[in-house]
Amino acid sequence: MKMLLAGIVLILIVQTNAQWYNFPVEAAQGARDMWRAYSDMREANWKNSDKYFHARGNYDAAQRGAGGRWAAEVISNGREWIQEKTGHGAEDSAADQVANRWGREGGDPNHFRPAGLPDKY
Repeated sequence: MKMLLAGIVLILIVQTNAQWYNFPVEAAQGARDMWRAYSDMREANWKNSDKYFHARGNYDAAQRGAGGRWAAEVISNGREWIQEKTGHGAEDSAADQVANRWGREGGDPNHFRPAGLPDKY
C-alpha cells in the first residue's frame, strides 16, 4: 500500500512538472541580481536613479523564476521595512515599493530611467 501511495505521489509530481529543486538556485541568482543592481546604483551615483535600479533589480531577479521572484520580494520588503523603521521616510519607501512591484511583475525598468543615465546601466 505504501509503495502504491508513493508511486501515485511520484506520478503526480512528475505530471505537474514540479521543479521545486530549481527554487534555491533561482533564489540565489535573484539575490545576486538584486546585489548587482544595488552595486550599479552606488557606482552610478546618479540623481533620481533610485527607482530605476529598484525596478531593474526586481525585474532581473523575477526573470529567474519563482525563486528569483521570492528573493526579490523578500529583499525589497526587508530593505523598505528597515528604511521605514529607521525613519528614512515612508513616502520614499512607498514609491520604492511601486518600482519594486513594477519590476517583479515584468514591467520595463526603463520606465523609471532618469534622463542622462549612462547606457552602461
